[in-house]
Amino acid sequence: MKLKATAAALICALAAPVAHADLVIPWLGYRTGPFSPGGIPTGDGFHDYMTLLNERDGGIGGVRVQVIDCETAYNTQKGVECYESTKGQGSLVYQPLSTGITYQLIPKGTAEGIPILSSGYGRTAAANGRYFPWVFNFPAHYWDGASIAIKHILDLNGGDIAGKKVTLVHLNAAYGREPIPTLEELAKIHGFEVDFVPIDFASSQEQKSQWLDIRRKKPDYILMWGWGIMNAVAVQEAANIRFPLENFIGIWWSGSENDVLPAGERAHGYKALALHRPGTDAPIFDDLQKHVFDKGLASGTGEHSGTVLYNRGAYGAMLTAEAIKTAQEIHGVADITPAMMRDGLENLVITEEKMAANGFPNFGPPFAVSCENHGGDGKAWIQQWDAHAKEWKLVSDLIQSDKELINRLVLEDAEKYAAENNIEPREC
Repeated sequence: MKLKATAAALICALAAPVAHADLVIPWLGYRTGPFSPGGIPTGDGFHDYMTLLNERDGGIGGVRVQVIDCETAYNTQKGVECYESTKGQGSLVYQPLSTGITYQLIPKGTAEGIPILSSGYGRTAAANGRYFPWVFNFPAHYWDGASIAIKHILDLNGGDIAGKKVTLVHLNAAYGREPIPTLEELAKIHGFEVDFVPIDFASSQEQKSQWLDIRRKKPDYILMWGWGIMNAVAVQEAANIRFPLENFIGIWWSGSENDVLPAGERAHGYKALALHRPGTDAPIFDDLQKHVFDKGLASGTGEHSGTVLYNRGAYGAMLTAEAIKTAQEIHGVADITPAMMRDGLENLVITEEKMAANGFPNFGPPFAVSCENHGGDGKAWIQQWDAHAKEWKLVSDLIQSDKELINRLVLEDAEKYAAENNIEPREC
């Protein structure tokens, strides 16, 4: 196939060899563009962990990992071009790192037999494996996140939030709109009022009018589904209107150091959901230092190690590697195919013992994937920013989302998607 002469395709062509070898994993990252402050540390964490496996273990199951970089700048069209230009190189699984790109790749990966792994993002209904056999979004998805945030608010109010006002501040894009249906359902169940404040990408750095409106409405709690500079500006604007930051809760993509440091001391108390632990206490960081940083093999400068998004990338790489191991065990071969990789993802079981063995003790929630459940168990922590210590601290135990409600909503949306796309669900 002749490659289109686009910047993204040319970058991919230069970054990867023509003939594939090893275990090939494309990385659709963004080290440029407005969201690069999030894309860089996430990419560093993913690359460094895969480098660690190559250096320390000789790869996975004796086969080295080859990560193909393709720059998307968080642009959906570039993300699709990256997919098209790398899919023929033995690519085992795609991780789009963008809800918009994920939406576009779901039908492509499904038709061409290449799994899509959108951990903690993407189309929520993909959690139903009967309708989305090639798509995975474990360990939790956005509707889990909405439920967990409301559960935390319920805990703070003795289980009764009838009459409370909750505002969702969200990026006006597919990602930001994902939790709206769940919050509307939860509002009916628990009797709280909910309203939505969209922030267009172009106005991410100028939100004063929206926050003046929020001050006028006087919500009791604010949730945020933002990304990039939008988050940092929102935290500062919340402080400007003297909103109590302990009542401001972001999704896990709105809870990095990038989102709070610009506000200084005024960010103290801001909360966010957490899919994993922050910091460098886990033994894996000693291995990264020895086998990656000390050898000069780090993806970046190493300055992001231990930050939320670096840890997100390393954690995601560990889950990817465990899915590869599972596929190798199922099929009895080390050099697996994309179809085998799908089997590894669908039969993935992450236990505390397995995380500890990989150097990640008590780092993320244990969970299991199955034919029907591609979304994991739907658990997360609440973390809170300590501006004095300049660090995130977990302030809750793992919180389980309302799976009875969430599974019903997921099924309804999956059935709607299937009807629109003439998809027959498979038997599990």
